[in-house]
Amino acid sequence: MDFTAASFATNTIQSGPEDGAPLVLLHSLGGDLSTWDPVLPQLPETLRIVRINLRGHGKTECPPPPYSMGSMIREVEQSLDNQNIRDAVVVGIGLGGLVAQGLAVKRLDQVRALVLVNTAAKLGHPPHWQAMIDEINGGGKSDLAKRLMPLWFHRAALKDGLEGPALDVFEQTNSEGLAGALDAIKGTDFYTPTAGLRLPCLGIAGAEDRFVPNDMTRETTSLIPGSDFVLLRKSGHLPPQDQPEAFALHLTEFLVRIGHASSAPT
Repeated sequence: MDFTAASFATNTIQSGPEDGAPLVLLHSLGGDLSTWDPVLPQLPETLRIVRINLRGHGKTECPPPPYSMGSMIREVEQSLDNQNIRDAVVVGIGLGGLVAQGLAVKRLDQVRALVLVNTAAKLGHPPHWQAMIDEINGGGKSDLAKRLMPLWFHRAALKDGLEGPALDVFEQTNSEGLAGALDAIKGTDFYTPTAGLRLPCLGIAGAEDRFVPNDMTRETTSLIPGSDFVLLRKSGHLPPQDQPEAFALHLTEFLVRIGHASSAPT
């Protein structure tokens, strides 16, 4: 039976057959469930797709910062437990990729494979993130969002206005949620735990991402033996929005290869 269900207690949306193979989608910093909208129609119809808003994003509760990465992982873990989801392929962009790595280390019963998108085991340096936190706390969220878009999207995408939805969502995200998430990023280094993982993994990086350089994604993916890596041309930090067809194709090929899906994108 196909279903579409929304839960604003856990702030998740599910679609596809209830007994389908689960695909969990985790957005980036300043994103929400809508990040994945351009990709969904192009994924196999056999999948049970679960989109989750991370703490402080979308319609989730927004406790005061700082946040720990452990608390962000725990909320996703509890959401999957509440829905009795096991053996999922978990896809995470940026911040969502950090959460995905931590979840895989903690709950291999929930995670059978990872897709790490424009992320790394450790992102940036603490002073960089603290400067962003200070700017947000000083009322500069909108200015920060506008400066980030040229780092997240390539020139052609900016010319076509593809950054508009991402800019709107970032500016609408609760400032405390953004600051809290940045605190979590600032304190996270998963290099050793991720290197200990033994599961199928695909890394996807946008060649034009100037927020998380693609070499960082490649290096993190290579920590997991047998992993694969794809570089998307004319794509930035959010491939589901600027290259949805190519992103869906590579994701689906990976799912078919590991036996998690049996059909190509429609």
